[in-house]
Amino acid sequence: MKMTILVAEDEQEIRDVIHIYLRNEGYLVREAEDGTQALKMVQQENIDLIILDIMMPHLDGIQACLKIREISNVPIIMLSAKGEDLDKIMGLSTGADDYVTKPFNPLELIARVKAQIRRQHFTSRKPAINDSEIAMDDLVINRDQHSVVVRGHEKSLTPIEFSILELLAMHRGQVFNVDKIYQSVWKEHTAFYSENTVMVHIRNIREKIEVNPREPQYIKTVWGVGYKIEK
Repeated sequence: MKMTILVAEDEQEIRDVIHIYLRNEGYLVREAEDGTQALKMVQQENIDLIILDIMMPHLDGIQACLKIREISNVPIIMLSAKGEDLDKIMGLSTGADDYVTKPFNPLELIARVKAQIRRQHFTSRKPAINDSEIAMDDLVINRDQHSVVVRGHEKSLTPIEFSILELLAMHRGQVFNVDKIYQSVWKEHTAFYSENTVMVHIRNIREKIEVNPREPQYIKTVWGVGYKIEK
């Protein structure tokens, strides 16, 4: 069965280019001109991935992403003409899985799409090779339910955030650099990724699970090397 990808972009020319490249890769493509249309399609149709522009009328990409995340964990790739780190942090913090800055190479976007779909497929079919629960002090990860409970309170992590936390928790004591995290979680080589993408996701996880994100109890930084959980 063909995957269905929703392209939410207010510029017709950009939608047309993305549509052509996705169709040539064998995907079914649905289009939305703004965030309101995109949200309605997600509610009514079976969408496998969303390419979501940030600057759209009626309901922008940030607000649309927040509302979509209330009802779905479908992979979301943000598009924006803004390339500053603050904009990337905002996009990823709302629940997006990846971020592409305009102008972009369509082949790079297709590579990102394929990486997200592979990651989603791998996650949904991954066998339970370890116990379903991983407990570390006040933090409990349930791999079957994809839930994280910290100090008795359940925390809402995006699929990418959960996969990163699960990776580090299953290999406690092992240091993962950003390349290794990207390859392990996104199931993709690092040719098209931004190092900031992994760093922003780590920052988001710390904001959700740590008492003091500046002095993390769980995810430690090994300066110049990477990240690890040592408990």
